[in-house]
Amino acid sequence: MPEFNALLDGYKRFREYSYPRQKARFDELSKDGQNPPVMVISCCDSRVDPATIFDTGPGQMFALRNVANLVPPFDSRGGIHGASAAIEFGVTGLNVKHVVVMGHGQCGGISAALKGGDLGVAGHSFIDDWMSIITDARNRVVADGPEDPQRALELEAVKISLANLRTFPFIAERETSGELKLHGAWYAIGEATLFTLDETSGEFSAVG
Repeated sequence: MPEFNALLDGYKRFREYSYPRQKARFDELSKDGQNPPVMVISCCDSRVDPATIFDTGPGQMFALRNVANLVPPFDSRGGIHGASAAIEFGVTGLNVKHVVVMGHGQCGGISAALKGGDLGVAGHSFIDDWMSIITDARNRVVADGPEDPQRALELEAVKISLANLRTFPFIAERETSGELKLHGAWYAIGEATLFTLDETSGEFSAVG
């Protein structure tokens, strides 16, 4: 199991080098608990770790990662909702001041959605159910025929997730009162360039 052993080697390096340098911070977090000001909702793609991209340390960011960085709409009918539970805890439990939805280039979930058809295993596919969040946007992009449909849908997915966040009553209330701000972003992997969304114009621009 060389891959798992590589993880253990990484842990040993962390204990020997990184942990001692940040021990005071870890002691503080252990004693006082976490109080991150920012929640980031990003893709579970191994190439887009938000802590690496934003160069954050322990306790600075509350992260939710899932396929294609999607947020489902608010659903009060009950059931098991992992993404919604994390959002609820981040906003009402930790009282984060900012929520960032960060999409990225070359997203596998977006690519699969564009191709259509069965996205996961035969029978019932959790991936199919999850990617249905952006079915309408996917159909619009395909119909419009942009030069780069992959990127177009990646950007649209960020906007849809922001809109879905606002269907959560506790988010809408906090945004209206000024307690919470929502942000959209998109990361280009090969260029290591971050783009942020201006919701007034609907356009993404590179962070200089």
